[in-house]
Amino acid sequence: MTGTATQTPVTFVHIFPLQPPSAAGFADGTASHGYPATDIFAVVGTRFVAVTDGVVDFVSTKDLWDPAHDDPALRGGLSVAILGDDGLRYYGSHLSAVAAGIVPGVRIKAGQLLGLVGNSGDARSTLSHLHFGISRPTYPEDWKARRGQVDPFPYLQAWRDGHNVTPPLPDS
Repeated sequence: MTGTATQTPVTFVHIFPLQPPSAAGFADGTASHGYPATDIFAVVGTRFVAVTDGVVDFVSTKDLWDPAHDDPALRGGLSVAILGDDGLRYYGSHLSAVAAGIVPGVRIKAGQLLGLVGNSGDARSTLSHLHFGISRPTYPEDWKARRGQVDPFPYLQAWRDGHNVTPPLPDS
């Protein structure tokens, strides 16, 4: 008997990056940043969690940004990025702390604590927030892509409302 195998589509879990979602406020930020990214405002110490399952890609545990020498690659201050099992890179910066055990290569689950909202980096004189970006997987020197390539705003709205949607993989 000859048959064809059917493949079940893979479903990835996606949740809002700040917990609880009711603690956060945000608006479409692409115009203010000049690239696709969203600032999610919340009080210092609000939990920043993994939006999906994946592996920690990048961690900055030291705030090296110096306003006298504005290096764009250091503007995020304390930050964490994960490579989601869905093929996307999720980046959160301006943290007040990175969670214990969050280091590159560690496997994480959706909802796992990555860090706490703050105002490190070039956000030192602003309201505390999480700068959130979605991009393709990339290399450390490609900070322009790493800060955001896919507008996160509609996905943040969907995740906040409990809808499980996966952003598209951007063109290289």
